[in-house]
Amino acid sequence: MSGYLRLRQIALVAPDLERAVADIETVLGVRLCFRDVNVAKYGLVNALFPIGTDFLEIVTPTREGTTAGRFMTTTAGRGGYMAIFDCDDPERRREHAKTLGIRLAATLEHPGFWGTQLHPKDCRATMLEFDRSEGNETLVGGYHPAGPDWQRFIKTDVTRALRGIEVESPDAAGIAAHWARIIDRPLSADGREIACDHSWIRFVDAPAGSREVLATLVLDVADPQAMLARARARGLPTSERAFDLYGVSCRVC
Repeated sequence: MSGYLRLRQIALVAPDLERAVADIETVLGVRLCFRDVNVAKYGLVNALFPIGTDFLEIVTPTREGTTAGRFMTTTAGRGGYMAIFDCDDPERRREHAKTLGIRLAATLEHPGFWGTQLHPKDCRATMLEFDRSEGNETLVGGYHPAGPDWQRFIKTDVTRALRGIEVESPDAAGIAAHWARIIDRPLSADGREIACDHSWIRFVDAPAGSREVLATLVLDVADPQAMLARARARGLPTSERAFDLYGVSCRVC
């Protein structure tokens, strides 16, 4: 497969990693597949969970002065920390970002893995990352950030898939056009949505003066009401169709 671009992973920040792991496993009915010791150099610990063939990551700062820690402080814990895409051409996308004046936050390279993180202030709303792993041409192939055997942890009887995300902004049309340039994908006819290869990004109006955030994950689940009941039992704020999870709203359908 060539020319692919998939919204593959969402990263959230939590103050207590083990509490977050328990919340996610209990409410979403998914299984932890990997903890990456390499994030220790950034002052973090993490945990990854397959959501079908996509991923939810939780990171927790372990020391002062981390980017994730500053994110929690400046955002008061609201908003998703990163949106991560896998693609066939992260090197091209790195150069493309430079032509747009987008600063690089980090260049990632490990055996069988290449990636670029873009500066969140230049991206607006959240940090964007573009990766390639050896074997990730197919959705059940290699995906380096999730470990060597993530496929055996897939569990879809409760949470089936991540369908899309919503980004909120007082300038929704403006950030939609900005992300379309960065991601190098066209906007929908209404100028508010970008289609990736098996999911979507929707840009939603927010009140004037509010902060731009990656606000919502849209989840395909087997039993929405049962999931909301589990979220309430774990003490997570809930509404008729959604529950809050470490900075984002999870809308179930």
